[in-house]
Formats: sequence, structure tokens, C-alpha cells
Amino acid sequence: MENASTVTNFFMVGFSNDSQLRHLLFSVFILIYITTLLGNFTIMFLITVDAQLHTPMYFFLANLSFLDIACVSTTVLKMLDNLLAERKPISFHACIIQMSLFQMFIIAECFLLAAMSYDRYLAICHPLNYTLLMSQKVQLHLLSGCWIVGGLNSVIETVLISSVNFCGPNLIDHFFCDSPALLKLSCSNTSVHKLVIFVVGFFVGLLPFLIVFVSYIPIVSAIFNIHSTQGRQKTFATCASHLVVVTLFYGTGMFTYIIQPTVPHLMDDSKIVTVVYTILTPMLNPFIYSLRNNQVKSALWRVMGKNTLSA
Repeated sequence: MENASTVTNFFMVGFSNDSQLRHLLFSVFILIYITTLLGNFTIMFLITVDAQLHTPMYFFLANLSFLDIACVSTTVLKMLDNLLAERKPISFHACIIQMSLFQMFIIAECFLLAAMSYDRYLAICHPLNYTLLMSQKVQLHLLSGCWIVGGLNSVIETVLISSVNFCGPNLIDHFFCDSPALLKLSCSNTSVHKLVIFVVGFFVGLLPFLIVFVSYIPIVSAIFNIHSTQGRQKTFATCASHLVVVTLFYGTGMFTYIIQPTVPHLMDDSKIVTVVYTILTPMLNPFIYSLRNNQVKSALWRVMGKNTLSA
């Protein structure tokens, strides 16, 4: 990862220079971070210890919780540190590592959400063959594919960013190291780099979103064929909440990596948009996908009941 850069450290501009506002933001984001950890660790714990949750859907949900924790920890911890003091430096290599880890986790999550939608499509539209179609081998292959695509995306972006020169300024107009913000600081010709990142972003962002969209068309159709009005409304409400979170996640992500690079003045809105898919959706996912689910609630009561009896 050699770079002819004359810049050895970067400084994050973050959200504000006002000390009072920074402390307020610190309080808000640390609360969000703690909520994210508690929600996602709870899901992972319940799915691990409760045998009734050892199904494909909860297998994917446990991995989604892991990715949410990894993704938010990669970005938020350094941001919280910067909010407590005036612009703390981050070394060039530490910045590249943060960017590469984030790119791997966020793209793996993009494809995991697509795999989860495919799983729901099979469960609702092909219930008789579901066990055969979504075997443990298929689950592992889908999960491996998510990590492989995430890893490849991370390698591509790391190589691209590491091959450009940074001559100053060294102020990153963001709250974490991300490829579009870093390319803005380069004194090299980055037109090819931006084109590659755009093409890769288009593929890894649009393809899983299309898989989700196509999977939900027959799911919605199957919901309307449910005879029970109450069952139809409940299932539709669950699917609608899933789609809202997924749309927020993919929409804001594609805005950052596909739309924004082609419209430079939109960079001013990038930090606010990025907060949605890097910080808010990891907090919302446990509540939208799991904690509103009766099976998860039952598992929580069973675990709590066992602990009470043991005590």
C-alpha cells in the first residue's frame, strides 16, 4: 500500500466547529451507538441460544446484526472521539484501513439484504420446497458470496485510493474516511478512479436493490391472496416496514456513490445522507426485522424465564 503522498495525517472536518453543538451531537450519537449494540447483540444472542430460531431467516438476521455492529463501530467510534476534541488527526494508513473495512462491511450488507429478500420469497411463494431450496449449504454459499463481493469491492477501492497522491490540504470534509471524500483531496488526475468507483458502485448498489425489488413483487402478490384480513394486514405491514428500511439503506447509499459524484454541489449534503445508511439503519434493523417478531419475543421470554429459574 505504498503511496507517493506528502500527506501523512488527515483531519476530519466532522459536523460542526461549535463546541456546544459537538457535545450535543456526541450525546445523540453515543446513545444511538449504544442502542445499536444492545439491539444487535440481543438478536445475535437469542438466535444463538434458542433452538427454535435456528432457521434460515434467523441465520441471515444474525449475520445482519453482526455486519451492523461492525459497520457502525468502524465509523462511529472515531467520530465520537473527534466530537470530544478539536480535530484529532488520523494517519494516512489508519484512514485507508477504516475506508477498506467500511467498504467491505457495507457492501456485504447490501448483498445480505438481497439474500434475505430471496429467502423470504422462497418461504412465502414456494413453502413446500423451501427446506430443499434453502438448505444449509445454500445459506452458506449465499453468505460467502456476500463477503466475497464485499471483500472484492474493498480491495478495488483500497488500491484506487492508495495509488493517488495527496499533497494537501489534509482536511477531510466528512466524519469518516470514505473514497469520495478522499478523492476530493487528491492532487492526481482522478477521473479514471472516479469512473471505476462509479461503475463498481453502480453494480454493487443497483444489483442487490433490483434483487430485493424483484423478490418483493411476488411476495406482495402472495400477501393479497391471504384470505384472512388480519393476517394480510399484519404481513403487509411487516413487509412494508422492511421495504422502507431497505429503500432508505440502498437509496442513500446509491446517492453517495452513484448520483453525488456526477453532481458535485450535492457534496454539501453527503454527511447527512451518509448518517442514514451508516448509523440510523443499523440501529433500526433489529427493531424492524426482529424485535417486533413474535418468535423473537417468545425466545426472549424463554431465555429470561430460564435465567430467572436458574437464579
